[in-house]
Amino acid sequence: MSLTLRIGALPTKGRFFTSHEDPTCAKDERGHTMTTTGGTDGEGRGSERPAAVVMLAADGTVTGWTSAARELLGHGAADLGRGEVRLLPPHGPDTGPPGWPDGARRQSSGLLEVRRGDGGTLVVHASTVRLDGAGDGAGDGAGDEPSWLVWMRSTAEGVDHMPSMLEPLMRTPIALLIWDRDLRCVWANTAAERLQPAFPHYRVGRRLTDPPPGIDTRAAADTIRRVLADGVPLFDQEVHRTSPDGREDITLSISHFRLDALDGRPLGVCSVALDISRSRARRRLAVLREASIRIGTTLDVQRTAQEMADLAVPDLADYVTVDLAESVLPGTEPLERLDASETSIPVFRRAGVASIHEGVPESMWPIGEPVYVPPSSPFTRVLETGRSHFEPVLDTSPGGWLDVDPDRARVIAETAMHTLIVVPLKARGDILGVSVFVRTDNRTPFTRDDLVLAEELAARAALSLDNARQYTREHTAALALQRSLLPRGLTGGGAVDVASRYLPSDAHAGVGGDWFDAIPLDGGRVALVVGDVTGHGINAAATMGRLRTAVRTLAYLDLAPHRVLTQLDRLVVRQAEEERTPYDPAGATCVYAVYDPASGYCTFAAAGHPPPAILHPDGEIAFPRAPSGLPIGLGVGGYEPLTLDLTEGSLIALYTDGLIETRDADIESGIDRLGAALSEARPPLDDFCTTVIRLMTRGRRTEDDIALLVARTRRT
Repeated sequence: MSLTLRIGALPTKGRFFTSHEDPTCAKDERGHTMTTTGGTDGEGRGSERPAAVVMLAADGTVTGWTSAARELLGHGAADLGRGEVRLLPPHGPDTGPPGWPDGARRQSSGLLEVRRGDGGTLVVHASTVRLDGAGDGAGDGAGDEPSWLVWMRSTAEGVDHMPSMLEPLMRTPIALLIWDRDLRCVWANTAAERLQPAFPHYRVGRRLTDPPPGIDTRAAADTIRRVLADGVPLFDQEVHRTSPDGREDITLSISHFRLDALDGRPLGVCSVALDISRSRARRRLAVLREASIRIGTTLDVQRTAQEMADLAVPDLADYVTVDLAESVLPGTEPLERLDASETSIPVFRRAGVASIHEGVPESMWPIGEPVYVPPSSPFTRVLETGRSHFEPVLDTSPGGWLDVDPDRARVIAETAMHTLIVVPLKARGDILGVSVFVRTDNRTPFTRDDLVLAEELAARAALSLDNARQYTREHTAALALQRSLLPRGLTGGGAVDVASRYLPSDAHAGVGGDWFDAIPLDGGRVALVVGDVTGHGINAAATMGRLRTAVRTLAYLDLAPHRVLTQLDRLVVRQAEEERTPYDPAGATCVYAVYDPASGYCTFAAAGHPPPAILHPDGEIAFPRAPSGLPIGLGVGGYEPLTLDLTEGSLIALYTDGLIETRDADIESGIDRLGAALSEARPPLDDFCTTVIRLMTRGRRTEDDIALLVARTRRT
């Protein structure tokens, strides 16, 4: 309810009104009338409730009041006549105006704590006008002391009787509440009332110390007590509640600040609550969008696990681990071979971990190490049941599963872990492991919405992990096949000294179709061959193995190099026809050479392959170009030989195009660079090969496999 002032005449000296009078208006020192009973409520309706008006002397003694003031302050009609009545509470100042720090102020308005007749106190909204003493009317004559006219409204009268300054706040969409020193809600606007289904203690007259059944208000009460005690505002505290129907989680961001009287005494606390549920939903969508970009960027299991952990910190949790079953991490020692105890067994291997704290003090195991857990722990239950474990308040009380895991209990206590989510990583019916989400510094417990977000992140990561697992299996098999098909005991007999290098592609995880071979022939001769199958992966490795076997078979028939390539081309075409499988038009390239140490002659033939390099003993380098036919597998043939007379000690270098090709340079530029590298390299042959590879790659990422075969000629 608001009070209206009308300007009129008021005597400046003498009795203003007594306890037996109840005026509806008074006049200030300029003769202007002040209405004390009229006004409008928050909806513009006329109000008949009289205002509580008090006249105060300079020392704060009540010299006159209305009946409404007597009723508000709890006094009888004769109290004023029996003795001194003071407005300020016992702990207030003994003299001066009622709580106003500057007695010279003409008008003031604000909250004030006043003394009731029973000795208690009451918080009111008070408005005052200074009335100067007699004399010249200016209030500065000798012996003239000002007095004050105060009219009050109790903040406990409810919304309809709050001061007009609060009425606009009733319609604001932001929830506002005021709590007195007894932790009682004395005012709440409409937005706060709309929150009552989930926050039933947001009700005028309700104390936080006497909450509705099923509502825990201890944290809210402790917060308001702290703000009342030290006056330091608290901002952006998240509070979660579930709607009565259980279908919605409501999250409020609440800020608290103390309300002080005009004399500085704390009167209560104002709480401002913002519903950030929709904001959190937008953040969850943003996290999921980020997950589609950042999780699964490669087909590496451990990197994918680490990507998930990094994404979830700190948006969802302060500490996250991703622990995988051994079946997802091939090549590791079987967990069943590791030592176990009755209370702790190795179940997972740590694949990813992230924390807001440097050094990850929460983690007991580094990446790649086995993770031990008690059989009765939430981690094993999640692995067995495939259902998430949700523990908003982590139970560390005696009698739980942590009793048999003192090391983990110690870390939980040291790092202040207080809320826990454990989610299974499931993909295509298999449980690949678990992901653990924990909060430490963030004191807000996990909510059901957080659980849903964690499960969605885990589902996306699990699919990427499963793809990586399947790829890893195929890659491991292809790599094993490729390694088994390449020669292990390479020898040039008595014709040449040989050395080789094979550098797998960085872009295709080391599985390609490049190969090399040295095949001893009759008469002390040796066949040198380097080939390159188009494509990568297990199919390319298998094709490479078939071609290498076919070349060896044809070499043992003692065919000339160009005829070996012709027969190989026909064989590949015929096999494709019999199997009714299309063959890549690029097929495979190959260079085949036969060196005779008796004559010193070396005969070459090439099928779409880069030319061999010859490093003569005098340092001269040549790249002889034999008439190069089309790649193997087209069925055209037409290969022609080229014979060279080589001096003893000459070096023959056969290689695949991965050595000389780059994205920013053509083959001819690569051949020039290879010539420079061959000139700089020095024997022995193993070091020679290493130097050539280093100079040609210079640490760059290789887009294709590289095969290099070097032979130094002898003469017999």
